[in-house]
Amino acid sequence: MIDLRLLREDPDRVRASQRARGEDVALVDSLLSADERRRSSGVRFDELRAEQRSLGKLIPKASADEKAELLKRAEQLKADVKAADAERNAADTETQELLLRLGNLVHPDVPVGGEEDFVTLETHGEIRDFTAEGFEPKDHLELGTILGAIDTERGAKVSGSRFYFLTGVGALLELALVNAAIAQATAAGFTPMLTPALVRPQSMAGTGFLGQAAQDVYHLDKDDLYLVGTSEVALAAYHMDEIIDADRLPLRYAGFSPCFRREAGSHGKDTRGIFRVHQFDKVEMFSYVAPEDSQAEHQRLLDWEKQWLTSLELPFRVIDVASADLGSSASRKFDCEAWIPTQGKYRELTSTSDCTEYQSRRLQIRVRDGKQVKPLATLNGTLCAVPRTIVAILENHQQADGSVRVPEVLRPYLGGREVLEPVAK
Repeated sequence: MIDLRLLREDPDRVRASQRARGEDVALVDSLLSADERRRSSGVRFDELRAEQRSLGKLIPKASADEKAELLKRAEQLKADVKAADAERNAADTETQELLLRLGNLVHPDVPVGGEEDFVTLETHGEIRDFTAEGFEPKDHLELGTILGAIDTERGAKVSGSRFYFLTGVGALLELALVNAAIAQATAAGFTPMLTPALVRPQSMAGTGFLGQAAQDVYHLDKDDLYLVGTSEVALAAYHMDEIIDADRLPLRYAGFSPCFRREAGSHGKDTRGIFRVHQFDKVEMFSYVAPEDSQAEHQRLLDWEKQWLTSLELPFRVIDVASADLGSSASRKFDCEAWIPTQGKYRELTSTSDCTEYQSRRLQIRVRDGKQVKPLATLNGTLCAVPRTIVAILENHQQADGSVRVPEVLRPYLGGREVLEPVAK
């Protein structure tokens, strides 16, 4: 959530942020009104309680005639205090509910607009000319079948649409990707983490995934637990309700977990293969830093993502995501999109978001710097979303006979294998 003091001091900035997101601008005025009622009712409650305490001291010293009048006033004060307390609590509840609905403040450099209004910042690698090489590229599902690596038919039989099996070299390729990604993150100073896939409501809400993203979340009603769509949730909540000493920052974690997404609203999109699925594994980077360091950390996370995709020898571009496509927690977001030959376009592989103090305020995570205690900043960055990375590797490194060249960075994790060969039929 944002700082209420900032809202009071500069409501136009918050309105502009909501407008850029395509969200309800009127929410700002509703929140200002609720906050004013909360503060005024709090003042009234304090004044009545002070009068009540003063009266309590006068009654024992009063004469018989005065005491009757004071007792009458005491009864009225008791009722007034109770009413003021109820009014204060109601206004506080409304303020908190409205505050939780408000998105993070959009960074001023973010391009304004929807999904297609991003700005391309960088382009890396060479796009292969398969025509010049003399063959038509196969898509990842055809290649996965040739290699005995992907089985979507049995995935659908067992679990339904958008589920899959990784088999043989497909399973080995996932393990190689995960191990290589964790090795890079560990070398960069991240602490490896295996995180829970089920979290409590306060963890999910605290990271901002029960707002606009709620329709994409799986909920277990009987247990009141949520399946995470990213280990960001568990990593953000890891220090929930804690105060961290400033000299411990930055704290950096690399979480590996299964991820679950309903993919609500994606009906008809990417139904072939494993690009958009309900369950997948992912390595996620997560940082806790001082608020003044968040923009520099954001650039570092992006650099680590670029290092990773470059090591996989993939052509990709970096985009500055537009305001209405940020998600509620992000102040700014950079995506790395890899070229997918059979689609003839770039598709998102990694994403990194600067969430500033938004999540830490919701999760009550603070930093102690000398005598000052204040919210810190949180950031996240995908290092390896496995299925999409497999899609990009298979399609970009395929050869005319259906085999796939293995990027050098993965070879030590595949027993030195340089090529994934088609399986015998």
